Order: sequence, then C-alpha cells, then structure tokens
Amino acid sequence: MRVPKNLGDVIYSYRYRAELPKSIQETAGKGKTWLIRGIGRARYRFVLVTHKPIVPNPSMTATKVPDATPGIVAMYALSDEQAPLAILRYNRLVDVFTGVACYSLQSHLRTTAPGLGQVETDELYAGVDKRGAHYVFPLQAKGRKDRLSIVQVEQDVAVCRDKFPSLVCRPIGAQFVAENVIALFEFDEGENGIGVASEKHYKLVPADELTEADLAPIESESPSSLYPSTGIPEVLLAKVVSPCEWRPTPGGSGRRHEISSQLKHSDDNRRRAARC
Repeated sequence: MRVPKNLGDVIYSYRYRAELPKSIQETAGKGKTWLIRGIGRARYRFVLVTHKPIVPNPSMTATKVPDATPGIVAMYALSDEQAPLAILRYNRLVDVFTGVACYSLQSHLRTTAPGLGQVETDELYAGVDKRGAHYVFPLQAKGRKDRLSIVQVEQDVAVCRDKFPSLVCRPIGAQFVAENVIALFEFDEGENGIGVASEKHYKLVPADELTEADLAPIESESPSSLYPSTGIPEVLLAKVVSPCEWRPTPGGSGRRHEISSQLKHSDDNRRRAARC
C-alpha cells in the first residue's frame, strides 16, 4: 500500500466525504455504522451509532424558484462546495427554507470546539424573525458527488453552542441532487441524537418558466401548519398553553426551550406577562 502524502487527508475523507472500507463497515452489525468523531486536537475515536444516512428523498417534488444567480457567477462557479454556497446565497434559499430573514455571517469558519478539536463550517448565517428572535444557521453544502455527514452537523451544533450561546441554533445541510435542483435539510437534536427535522427541494428556473400553477398557494403549507411568526414547522417549537405558561412539545429537545425563551420575551408576550 502506498503511503499517502498527508495522513490527515485520509482521516478527513473518511469522516466527511467517503464511505469506510467494507471490511470496517461489516463489523458494525445490522442497522449500525461507524463514525469517526473528534475528541480533541488531532485525536479521534470510532463510535458505533444507528445508521441514519442523510440522503435526499427521490420522491419529493421540487419547488420552483426564480434563478437569481448572476450570469457571470453561473459561468465560472467551480464544482466544489463553493458553487452551492454562492447559489444558495444569491437565491436566498436559506431564507426561503427557514422562513427567517438570514444574512451570511462568515464562510469557511475554521475554529475549535470544546472536546472536539479543530472544526470547520462551510458557512454561518445569522437570522431574525418578525418577533425579533435571533438565530444562527450553520450550513454544510455538498455537490452531487459528495455526501452530507452527521459528524459535521454535530460539530456545527457544538460550535454554535460555544460561540453563540444566546442564539437559537438551527443546523442546515444543502445537497445538489440534479441540474439546478438543491435539497435543503434542517436538523434537530432529540433523544437519539441528531436527525433530519425537515427537508425541501428547490429547482432554480428562469423567471419566464414560472406558471400560474407554480405560483398558486399550496394547501398543505397554509399558515396554520406553520408557527405564525417564523414559518418554522410547529413540531419544532414550544406551544403556548396559556398567556402565562410555556410548555415544551413532548419528546422535544433543548432547542425548543431556547426558542420559547426568546419568543416569550417578545413585545406581544411582554404584554401578556404583564397581565399575569
């Protein structure tokens, strides 16, 4: 076997991009898989977890969005993650997907996270909703040949908890699935670790290709199915039981508590609290 020039590239590839060799995968057992998690600077550990690949749903329809990518960017965009990042940014797909006004904070943030060592996030967005609640959206983007990694999502969450403890962290994944079609995922942390909370596909098309049918309201996405001020699926949010009582959704994660904590201090809820 030829020794690689950079041993670090081997670890990086198997953590984030490539499948582990079959001889290693077979030791995991049915329904399980091995992850390589960081446990400090230049230190790693194999961890056996339930196999939950992040793969775009092939039967999901794509929502058409007018392509706002500048022509010169489309001409010269490279095939690595830089192209998806630019396309997401120019078309404001993170805003469309999350229902929050989002702003690119930093690209390729390389930093350290407690207990993990050095990590890198493709892009960070900061966002604000109509009630004034603030969010941080760490984003991982992949081209068609690469795959999203749950390890990277875990690292994104750890970085946001360390660097932005007062913001609600909503990790996002983006995967190109076909020509001008992008799958977006939002992840949530529950009892069994991090998993996919929502998925949506978007197809970028010239504006003159949009029809009246494309622009018609969709019944299944009426305002009643979304939290009225943020556009976040209701299952991801705490529910207001009464003007004076906030209660997390059963089986929810700590992130729901963070969201409800921010929302209950909005102007509307301050007035409610004054009556309690």
